[in-house]
Amino acid sequence: MKNIGVIGGGVVGMCSAYYLRRAGHRVTIIDQGDMLGGCSYGNAGMIVPSHFIPLAAPGMISKGIRWMFDASSPFYVRPAPSRDLMRWGWIFYRSATKKKVEEGAPLLYALSMLSKKCYQALAGEIHFDLYERGLLMLYRHKETGEEEREMVEMAHSMGMEARVLSSSEVQEMEPHIAVAALGGIFFPGDAHVTPSAVMTALRAQLLQLDVHMVAGEAVTGFEIQQRIIKAVVTQRQKYLFDEVVVATGAWSQSVARLAGLSLPMQAGKGYSFTLRNVGPRVSIPTIFLDDRVAVTPMGDDLRFGGTMEIGGINHDINLNRVRGIVDSIPRYYPEMVVDMPRKEDVWHGLRPCSPDGLPFIGRTRSIRNLVIAAGHGMMGISLGPGTGMLVAEIVDDKDTSVDIRALSPERFQ
Repeated sequence: MKNIGVIGGGVVGMCSAYYLRRAGHRVTIIDQGDMLGGCSYGNAGMIVPSHFIPLAAPGMISKGIRWMFDASSPFYVRPAPSRDLMRWGWIFYRSATKKKVEEGAPLLYALSMLSKKCYQALAGEIHFDLYERGLLMLYRHKETGEEEREMVEMAHSMGMEARVLSSSEVQEMEPHIAVAALGGIFFPGDAHVTPSAVMTALRAQLLQLDVHMVAGEAVTGFEIQQRIIKAVVTQRQKYLFDEVVVATGAWSQSVARLAGLSLPMQAGKGYSFTLRNVGPRVSIPTIFLDDRVAVTPMGDDLRFGGTMEIGGINHDINLNRVRGIVDSIPRYYPEMVVDMPRKEDVWHGLRPCSPDGLPFIGRTRSIRNLVIAAGHGMMGISLGPGTGMLVAEIVDDKDTSVDIRALSPERFQ
């Protein structure tokens, strides 16, 4: 039995703590917040093996440049004289190649499938609703449809089921609401959850398993001797652990830097708002491909989310980005009229974005008792349980369920 410190109380940190505790270890979670909110709570809740294309993909550079001149576009990089941002952008540029995508896609798919299996087991163990209705991806432009057909072929090559739909077939899948789309792609293997329900159930289970939770303490440093972390230092006290896991999401770069590690990462701000007691009813989680907006039914409610705003750690709410989400809705659901939400009703979260679109999962060479589990971008809730299982396997020096060599936290050094 080891004494493990998990820094970060989001979905990746909590799932890591869960599997570590199940493996018989003593576990303490330390988080700078209250572990009752954050990026793991207000997102779209999608579990998406279909999202096997890394963010750094061919075409994203040109799209990103074009979108930057539109205040309500899905993607924006806030210019800043930052060496970290320049390094991140350069690695992103070098990673956005067909070869890199072909190498990364099977790995993302394998990690997603592992995570989905974990969700299926967890739903029975800690009691939250897992909805396996698939994912519907809609497009309005012919060019987008052609791009998506290429993705379908790639999905089929990996053994994933995906169906190309005409506009009438899309409408048949959503009989309770009018849908305006040129066509769509349906991935029956995807699923979704209500993120807050998952996080609440995880937290309750961890407390029942005697996982110690320390809220409201930011890590300020590490005491390191002979390449081993001897103590984790917060602004209040020191903690002694045998192993340390860094799962601090968008803050992982700064926490890793305290240990002398260079972890290229940028915070990608996303927004969401939730409509209560919605009618007519959307049945299947959906992505508006041309506008990069996610739509998730959650009971009687409907959540809309989107945008990727690369701009460092900040909590400013850019209502122009939110308006882009609102304006996209009637283009796909012409009968649905949605008012601009009040600023206080808009949720935002900071996604931890690696420059190649793959997470950082694994040990480091420079510090022998440190494991990094970060950089999941928009897929934290989707990949959280699978990552947690991998962390437990790493700590126990077991063969991992997925080959994680390409996910090394030091792959850009």
